[in-house]
Amino acid sequence: MGTKKEVVAILVIIIIVVVAAAAAAAVVVVVIVIAVVIVVAVVAAVLVVVFVVVVVVVVVVVIVVVVVVVVFPVVVIVVVVLVAAAEVLVVVVVVVVVVVVVVVVVVVVVVVVGVVAAIVIVVKAGICVVSCIK
Repeated sequence: MGTKKEVVAILVIIIIVVVAAAAAAAVVVVVIVIAVVIVVAVVAAVLVVVFVVVVVVVVVVVIVVVVVVVVFPVVVIVVVVLVAAAEVLVVVVVVVVVVVVVVVVVVVVVVVVGVVAAIVIVVKAGICVVSCIK
């Protein structure tokens, strides 16, 4: 058994390690929850946009079919509307991919920063305790 100072120093190091690990874990959990919320929100927004695009396409096609009787103009208008809808969907998909990539990068950076911060805290505490013992 060591001296009273050594026992206290070891207890302080253990407490600091536990607190640093808990803080890093809490940061990681919060970041993961935020990332999940962002991804779910983006997916929901994409679904709403897709639904609106589909409804608009259907309404436009129905109006065009009802209003215009000649077949050729109807086909041309439907093709133009479908191409425009496809372009909108491509833009939406690109936005979703960019958002997901950004969220993943942020999560990785925060996790790395949390782990590095915990390591730095533990090392500094160890240095402090060692200097206190001397």
